[in-house]
Amino acid sequence: MTFARTTLALLLALAASPALGQSQPKTVVELFTSQGCASCPPADALLTEIAKDPNVLALTLAVDYWDYVGWKDTLALHGHSLRQKAYADQRPDRKVFTPQVVVDGTLSAKGSDRAALQRALFAARSNGGLTVPVSVTRDGDAVEITLPESKAAAEGADLWLCPVMRSQTVAIGRGENGGRNVTYSNVVRGWIRVASWQGDARRYRVALKDISREGVDSVAVLVQTGSPATPGPIIGAAFLPLGD
Repeated sequence: MTFARTTLALLLALAASPALGQSQPKTVVELFTSQGCASCPPADALLTEIAKDPNVLALTLAVDYWDYVGWKDTLALHGHSLRQKAYADQRPDRKVFTPQVVVDGTLSAKGSDRAALQRALFAARSNGGLTVPVSVTRDGDAVEITLPESKAAAEGADLWLCPVMRSQTVAIGRGENGGRNVTYSNVVRGWIRVASWQGDARRYRVALKDISREGVDSVAVLVQTGSPATPGPIIGAAFLPLGD
């Protein structure tokens, strides 16, 4: 049996067991990081710390633009590099670097700077934070997402589901971090655009077979205004472990 089939079998087996409780975060933190970046491990450790806060949905988005320096990031997705640049294009500073965090799709800070991150979290919550309550549960062989009626998406928003690995330790063989073992938390392994949402009360289902990725044991759900090319504020989010 291939690993992919084994992972799918695990997800289907988990579907038959009682679902673990979802978290309803108040803030989303996306960390753009790279195994080839010497200054990233402190940010990776900080993200692991804040990921324990149920009020924060902390996600690791590994980028691939440092792969040329001697080590190919084993968790990187090119789409994360594009997402980071798209975020930067919406801000006056237009800065792209690692480690960089983006809070609620709008505020940027250095990912290893605890004080800067805390200021960004405070600013995001002061601005109203996530206004759309999102429910995500497991139902049989699918994940079910429920959105209430909301004026926050009157101009449209995208509903995204991300397969996630809650923890992954990587032995980095070469490059600036060669010889180090680095642990990454809530690693995003893909992006599934579930629907374009116009703010009406809706329920969506995503099959577990469409979520299956190597090592995936959770899902993150994001409701974000704008588009992939011009991302706007994140207005809703939820996180659901699929099993222990």
